[in-house]
Amino acid sequence: MIERIEPAYATVPRHVAIIMDGNRRWARSHGMPPLEGHRRGMRTLHTIVETAAHAGVEVLTVYAFSEENWQRDRNEVGGLMEIGAAFARRETAQLVRDGVRVRLIGRRDRLPLPLREAFETMEARSVANRRITLNLAVDYGARSELTAAVQALARDVAAGTIAPEDIDEDALARNLWTAGLPDPDLLIRTGGDLRLSNFLLFQCAYTELWSTPVTWPAFGAETFADALDSFARRQRRFGK
Repeated sequence: MIERIEPAYATVPRHVAIIMDGNRRWARSHGMPPLEGHRRGMRTLHTIVETAAHAGVEVLTVYAFSEENWQRDRNEVGGLMEIGAAFARRETAQLVRDGVRVRLIGRRDRLPLPLREAFETMEARSVANRRITLNLAVDYGARSELTAAVQALARDVAAGTIAPEDIDEDALARNLWTAGLPDPDLLIRTGGDLRLSNFLLFQCAYTELWSTPVTWPAFGAETFADALDSFARRQRRFGK
């Protein structure tokens, strides 16, 4: 059982997004193959989902596999797909018991069938849960997401169901893969880099950013609490 986090201040972000970076670097630093870093990263994800739920976070979105990650070594990509499917099969029952709702965001058509089926089983079995929503961004790219949303709106205009002048931010948001969810309040990036890497570009317009040199496999409840404390100390003005 993960101990409940009590941030220094009362403000807890409703939606936390995480770029889970540094798995391969962690593995190299420990003399292990890259896939072992990814396996350890899955253990971290289990911990952080429970930690976030205890802290009162309503939505957790994690960047698990980007569109660009297909360019990696074929063996590493194949191993990642197998690790992801194993994680889904192993964790589904526990996530359902813990009240976690799982959603998959990103393209599904390019995923290996065992992985897609395992994730969709997680979605189906957890659909009624309300304690926390876990969005798994797999084969995700924000530019592709925006392109698909614009194409959907263009089809609506062509069909006469919406006028061009009626297209606004809300209409665009309704066609994103994150439709129905609040925008992230806090974006955490592990591994020390300072870039968005094509992740939630529209949704993060006013998101607070927090980076740590700690790699994802080494990221734990205490570091997550540091991020929440940093968020609680900030004054969010939204341009006002």
